[in-house]
Amino acid sequence: MESEASTPLLKKETPIVQSKPNNKDFLNHLEAYLAKRDGVDKLLKISRYATKIILASSALPETLTLNHRLKSFESSVGVSRKAFRLGKFVQDVNALRNSHFDSKEELALSLVAYGGEGLYFFVEQFVWLVKSGLIDKKHARSLGLISAWAELVGYLGSVSLKIRDLNRISEDERRVKMSIEVAITRGIKCEEEKERLGKLIQKKLMKRLSVVQDLADALMAVTDIRDGKGHFLGPLSVSIAGLLSALISTHKNWVSC
Repeated sequence: MESEASTPLLKKETPIVQSKPNNKDFLNHLEAYLAKRDGVDKLLKISRYATKIILASSALPETLTLNHRLKSFESSVGVSRKAFRLGKFVQDVNALRNSHFDSKEELALSLVAYGGEGLYFFVEQFVWLVKSGLIDKKHARSLGLISAWAELVGYLGSVSLKIRDLNRISEDERRVKMSIEVAITRGIKCEEEKERLGKLIQKKLMKRLSVVQDLADALMAVTDIRDGKGHFLGPLSVSIAGLLSALISTHKNWVSC
């Protein structure tokens, strides 16, 4: 894991210049966000897990009609989200085809990450067909287990890759800070380096959020495998993890638009 200690070579605080914010008009930005499959999918995910939290925490009065409607809404949103995954496994195939690997270890981790996620999205198509009634429901449990195991394996590989990326970003950040410190000592302007440092800090934050998101999704995969039995696998804790994952993903997609 990366070290959190500050670089001892820095004798004074290094000034930071954050990268320029996106000045795109809000409605145009929203249109671009909603035009993406993942944009709509994550809004549905927020709706679904917010509803699950309400149901699990008994935040509303126990009215049979209201609970029935919320459960029906949550179930319908879940099926709708699976429809958004049709053909999504292709992006993992292309990610592997277009990747360049620095080592055999990175190749192995990428195969685990993209292979696991790709298999998950592929199987989810058949899970959707079961939920939609086209495939017999007797296959639901076996397909669900294959999907959950593939998802869990994919997230383990993804977290490992992102930790490696975090270490690289931390090394780049330390080098840039040292470069800025030397430039300041010599009275040399270094605006480009300061801007680069700001971008590295933002990139590091987003990467950390991605790790948190993967761990939250991995917890939900474990819940599916264990059928909700085990510590921290209760409906409320899992729903909170799902909402956290959805919010992080929504933020990432919004920033990338």
